[in-house]
Amino acid sequence: MTVPLDIPEDIERRLRAEWSDVPRRALEAVAIEGYRSKAITAEDAGRLLGLSSRWEIDEFLSRAKAYFDYTVDDLAEDVEAIRSARRR
Repeated sequence: MTVPLDIPEDIERRLRAEWSDVPRRALEAVAIEGYRSKAITAEDAGRLLGLSSRWEIDEFLSRAKAYFDYTVDDLAEDVEAIRSARRR
């Protein structure tokens, strides 16, 4: 899908002065927000950006401070699942 963006010229000039590749930065913003809002997975974000490994994806998301939402309750559930599997 191609998504055209209408950016006022003065803002475009400032963005280009700061970012060498404005379209790439816009795509990264979509990947970050998509991941943070849980609309896409980390793997989807990596595919969107052409990242080839899970390490690259994790590094990109960490730099963007888009961390995996893993709560203490999630950990407790995982620990219980492991304990249950060991008892079998």
